[in-house]
Amino acid sequence: MKILGIETSCDETAVAIVDVANTATGKHTLISQEIYSQYKEHFDYGGVVPEIASRAHAERLSTLIRKALNKATYTKDNIDGIAVTVGPGLTGGLLMGLMFAKTLSMAWNKPMIGVNHIEGHVLSPLLEEKIEFPYLVLLVSGGHCQFIKVEDIGVYEMLGGTRDDAAGECFDKAARLLNLGHPGGPALEKAAKQGDPLAFKLPKPKVDGLDFSFSGLKTAIAQKIKQQQDITKTDIANMAASIQHTIAVHLADKTEEALKQTGLKTVIVAGGVAANQTIRKALQATADQNDAHFIAPSLSLCTDNAAMIALAGGLRLPHIEHNQYLVTGVRPRWPLEEMEELSK
Repeated sequence: MKILGIETSCDETAVAIVDVANTATGKHTLISQEIYSQYKEHFDYGGVVPEIASRAHAERLSTLIRKALNKATYTKDNIDGIAVTVGPGLTGGLLMGLMFAKTLSMAWNKPMIGVNHIEGHVLSPLLEEKIEFPYLVLLVSGGHCQFIKVEDIGVYEMLGGTRDDAAGECFDKAARLLNLGHPGGPALEKAAKQGDPLAFKLPKPKVDGLDFSFSGLKTAIAQKIKQQQDITKTDIANMAASIQHTIAVHLADKTEEALKQTGLKTVIVAGGVAANQTIRKALQATADQNDAHFIAPSLSLCTDNAAMIALAGGLRLPHIEHNQYLVTGVRPRWPLEEMEELSK
């Protein structure tokens, strides 16, 4: 099935066309993808402004859809279905994507399905290689930090999550305090390349089980930065490296605990923070030490993208006669554990 995917949950406007195989572990092919990052629109504000994000989605979507079709040398007749993110995310952005998807569905007479953004991340590695179920996913982004056991398409077990802030939020907050700019995660990673990861001693988050907590670390970072007088470029680089090192070690330690508890031998990192190379290396080392296979998707599949939405929608579409989420509209809050199992 050739699926057109639309992603507008935050500040990336994305459209993709994916040829989805008829089985989860079949060969799925990304035909084309167009992504517009709203970096310039939000830069002066130090974070994402929902109203600006919604307007940018509205201005860019039609152009990106045409570009994706042209790049694939497709017309609407080549498209078998439409998948769109309907949650979780920013309400205005989700509504914009859903409006475009509904319009195309009616105009082209194609079936449409609403997709859970988190499920898209969880399934995104299937675009690049065949992965046998079950497997463990560490989803780490600006809004999410959780372990998910993937039994099958639509069959997920939440093993642990953040009790307060996510790792990505910690990165962003630290970047703002260090005046590194937006988006914070990539800016902090760039600054950290010139720093000493052991220069500043930061408290390792302590929370039982497979849960996470980063609010205490955020407070400690703010206090450390405030204590620095006449902070230099070297201080900033050292602080960035220390923050990145502390988060990477914490994620690696929790991943080792998750592997031991579950006995799973495949672990995948997904989400925007998964693009961080220091975190990837720490997780790779942990997987190697525990005789597990580690998978990190390409950087373009870590950040918000429409390819993962097209894939998730394409895998579900043949099994669903009516999409209830088109009736209720978007779901700004939509935990993966609230999804229904895919009917067989």
